[in-house]
Amino acid sequence: MSMPYEKNQILTVEIEDITSEGEGIGKISGYPFFVKDAVIGDTVQIRVTRTKKNYAYGRLEKVVEPSPFRVEPICGFHKQCGGCQIQAMDYERQLEFKQSKVRNNLVRIGGFDAEFIDGVMEPVVGMEDPFHYRNKAQYPIGKDKEGKPIAGFYAGRTHSIIANTDCGLGVLENKEILETVLSYMEENHVPAYEEAAGEGLIRHVLIRKGFYSGEIMVCLVISGKKRGSVFLPSQEKLICDLSRIKGMTSISVSINTEKTNVIMGKEIHTIWGRSTINDTIFVRDAENGFELQGKGITFAISPLSFYQVNPVQTEKLYSLALSYAGLTGKETVWDLYCGIGTISLFLAGRAKEVYGVEIVPQAIRDAKENALRNGIGNAAFFVGKAEEVLPEKFEKENIYADVIMVDPPRKGCDAACLETMLKMRPERIVYVSCDSATLARDLKVLCGGGYEIKRVRAVDMFPMTVHVETVVSLIRIK
Repeated sequence: MSMPYEKNQILTVEIEDITSEGEGIGKISGYPFFVKDAVIGDTVQIRVTRTKKNYAYGRLEKVVEPSPFRVEPICGFHKQCGGCQIQAMDYERQLEFKQSKVRNNLVRIGGFDAEFIDGVMEPVVGMEDPFHYRNKAQYPIGKDKEGKPIAGFYAGRTHSIIANTDCGLGVLENKEILETVLSYMEENHVPAYEEAAGEGLIRHVLIRKGFYSGEIMVCLVISGKKRGSVFLPSQEKLICDLSRIKGMTSISVSINTEKTNVIMGKEIHTIWGRSTINDTIFVRDAENGFELQGKGITFAISPLSFYQVNPVQTEKLYSLALSYAGLTGKETVWDLYCGIGTISLFLAGRAKEVYGVEIVPQAIRDAKENALRNGIGNAAFFVGKAEEVLPEKFEKENIYADVIMVDPPRKGCDAACLETMLKMRPERIVYVSCDSATLARDLKVLCGGGYEIKRVRAVDMFPMTVHVETVVSLIRIK
């Protein structure tokens, strides 16, 4: 069967909608085109790149008539990079898109009544300043056509590096740090790692900053071995230059000699300063008359630690989760997929006892150390899969739950985990999700097993991107 349009054909189309991945949707005689970098309301000229029986893809050639929601991106590389899929869209319209994305997934995938969802959904939580919010960045290091070292980001779906030391989402110090590393490399003839050949020395630069503490960590990922305590040529010169940057607290190297896409190596050595940086999160549960503001919890962060990348929105997200939990000080709470205990430790301040579960051993070690650091004695942590630890503790040790907090990875909860949650029959479940599609799937199971959604709220943790977090409150139907 012949396709209605041909590859490389030039067409003009009006963008009527947007996909969950941020691609514009335009139709000609009912036939849809998906167009990257197009904004709802744009009239655009496109070049057809791929055709299917029922849809096609087009490359944006020119904006014929811009949408009222189109804005000038602050980054000149946003199209090539692919990290900020919707930076050309007005921020208020971005928030509307994310609210609709969560709503539509709950209706279409979860099977919930649209009118019901509209009744329980609260307004999306946005940012006052939706730029420079990331406290962590990982920059690949390579070289340009002249052989000079460069740092930047991979172009979308490639391993070609776009040279850019000034990302609009990262902290302002990133630029100075990267330029310091690149100058050191050029002056001392330190080769960048070449992925195809498996040769060279410096692969990535990891930067982390504590927004509250102001402490900065730099970790250079290298493909090389140490000689005594030296990992890099003219190592002291690099340390001297980096340590002068305001806030610098930790400089380390991560050894990764594998031919792999995994960034960090298993072996990390601190070459200056401390091995971790500290940061503090402040959370409050004003709805239930409990204020944690002013009594934040301090976390030690290593190069490998999981820690939410947007600390401003993290405080809002965790405050919301704490409010949804409705704790009075008498509850036993399970925190599944607990990471380094960030939510667990806040829950402990308002619960009788908290049990955290996480599959990563290092994260559980960090969680226990964070509990000690903050003088929290009513939180215990277990290493293992939630779907294995939870049944064991419930069925063999009779540890029940009044409230379950669950914050799974993008793939959502394991079926066995959901089944055990339903067997434990907690009064309340608070589900924190980074993927509203798998959230909708899991909510369908939980609501089919005796629970009812009371409140839903999206939190924009990642402005300029299509990603959004969601917090849901469920109560057991009696």
